[in-house]
Amino acid sequence: MFIGHYAVGLAAKKASPGTSLGTLFLSAQFLDLLWPVLLLLGVEHVRIAPGTTAVTPLDFYDYPFSHSLAMVAGWAVALGGVYFGVRRNFRGAAVVAGCVLSHWILDATVHRPDLPLVPGGSVLIGLELWRSVSATVAVEGAMFILAVLVYCRGTAALDRIGRYALGALVAFLLVSYAANLFGPPPPSLAAVEWGSLAAWIFVPWAAWIDRHRRMRTAPVALASGVRARL
Repeated sequence: MFIGHYAVGLAAKKASPGTSLGTLFLSAQFLDLLWPVLLLLGVEHVRIAPGTTAVTPLDFYDYPFSHSLAMVAGWAVALGGVYFGVRRNFRGAAVVAGCVLSHWILDATVHRPDLPLVPGGSVLIGLELWRSVSATVAVEGAMFILAVLVYCRGTAALDRIGRYALGALVAFLLVSYAANLFGPPPPSLAAVEWGSLAAWIFVPWAAWIDRHRRMRTAPVALASGVRARL
């Protein structure tokens, strides 16, 4: 899953308005941001094997530290704990941890059975939505469109950056998604590693956008009759 993870980050802004969209993107995509680092270090491994699934030519045969459920739970606690330590915001920390966990749940929906429960375990999870390109696009597309609407309705642009940088991000994600779906297989493992590492750019990009948007507020009447903003 690709844009589905970013959909979680966008929608999570409604659950934790004070948390930067950059932090939410980092959390929702953390496993896939960690994964290329571990590939480059030789800790985890992947194969280019066209036909493995209808959606991706990659065979994820060894990624226990970034994508086993036990490790994901640990990463969720760790990121949530770091966020709480810095912000002292329990709700935000819970949302951050939930975004990390959501990644494994969504991956379990689309992957073939290759997601381990524990490092080195023999039980592998995967419901194989990636057997069908059309079903995958329908599910991820619907998630992403709904999440963009939730974010746009919950926030308002403060300036042109807040408006057009968001549009550029949405367009870039959709174009990247289409290229991954319908483009040729990657030419080498190095292309997989460095191309996946480039996804880190979406974290500061999202944080930059979020600084140029504000949460929408609704007027309420106080007991004194004075109008205020929630």
